[in-house]
Amino acid sequence: MSKASICISSFAALLLSGLIALPPSQAATPARLLAEFQQTSIVMLNDDGPCVLLDVWVAASPKERSRGLMFIEELRTYEGMIFLYQQPTDIAMWMKNTLIPLDMFFIRSDRSVARIAENTTPLSTETIYSGEPVQMVLELAGGSAARWGFKPGNIILFNEGSADINQ
Repeated sequence: MSKASICISSFAALLLSGLIALPPSQAATPARLLAEFQQTSIVMLNDDGPCVLLDVWVAASPKERSRGLMFIEELRTYEGMIFLYQQPTDIAMWMKNTLIPLDMFFIRSDRSVARIAENTTPLSTETIYSGEPVQMVLELAGGSAARWGFKPGNIILFNEGSADINQ
């Protein structure tokens, strides 16, 4: 059985048994400022470490992607935002009006991580490039990649049906 299957089976069994719940999205600032964004759950797979269940806001439209996590004052450990693009493209992002450091995971259409920009600088207008065409960008609190040992090549899995991730 693959690690992905084990992670999914384990999380599903625990959720159904009521022994764990999905990470709460109750950090006051994100919940208030991101109320109009869809949410979904993803699992980050790590070859050498844990599978991590994350609760993310979905930025699928150009308006949502341009807003992103601007003005958010905190993200909890298991919260983030996933930016979805209709087709693979070279992505350039910045941290203008973003108040907290972020780890940016640039993700290919096969859902493997192409590049990670770690601990980006809040409020910076320096451009952060994907380095190759990608279809998604996952933003988590700064330090997340190091905390869980994530690196390029790791895979993300989506909770299909809770958000349209096949933009």
